[in-house]
Amino acid sequence: MGKQVWRVAVAGGAAAVFTAVAAAPVGAAEGGVSFTRVRVNGGKPIVIGVSKEVAVPASFRMATTRKWKWPAVYLYRGADDRLWHAVETSDCVKVSSGVCDINETMYFDPSVWDMRNSEAGVWKVGAEVHFVGGGGDTDDTDLKVRVKRNSRLSVHASPQPVSKGRTVTVTGKVTRANWETRKYASYGGRLVSLQFKPAGTASYTTVKRVYANGSGGLRTTVKASKTGTWRWVYYGNATTGPSTSSGDTIVVK
Repeated sequence: MGKQVWRVAVAGGAAAVFTAVAAAPVGAAEGGVSFTRVRVNGGKPIVIGVSKEVAVPASFRMATTRKWKWPAVYLYRGADDRLWHAVETSDCVKVSSGVCDINETMYFDPSVWDMRNSEAGVWKVGAEVHFVGGGGDTDDTDLKVRVKRNSRLSVHASPQPVSKGRTVTVTGKVTRANWETRKYASYGGRLVSLQFKPAGTASYTTVKRVYANGSGGLRTTVKASKTGTWRWVYYGNATTGPSTSSGDTIVVK
């Protein structure tokens, strides 16, 4: 199966690559094209860090009697505010005469393209296509997607080993991607769950919930009852993705 790839020529995540139809109003139907069965990232939020390219799967069905090229779905907030860094689409998977299923991958790379922290939140999904010979069609798909800043958690439990019944101190820190500095920064005030998994078992259980201090620091104490592994879990919010720390195992003697 063939593919087509376009790379945005300017930084900022707010440029339209299909300049011939960029001015068409969202919801327009001047080209007689319909876009249906649109899916982006399986309906899940798009979570982006500061250094790794994120590949987001998408798909849609397009129906038209016109000869076309370069169809794609994209994220937008306004006529001149789009968010993507590259788009890769498959060739037409023919359903019937004039009807194609198309698979797509959106790429977001914060290490190459500038991103604003304000871009975290809800984005609408639009679709557009160029026609052979000029012109095109742009449409709103009535679909929305959340874009979130990645978060991270660290963990440290001590002392190691510890006597049964003594106090174990579990610390850590919650940080969040700052797209503008391309670094992770302290994310204070977050409510984070402390979880424990006894040795020889597969499942973690939440022991308590702790608020991070203003610098994102986490600290709490528990009684040592059995050997096992401690970790922190943050469930995220409207603009920030969830995260889970690695585990720190404490041997109880």
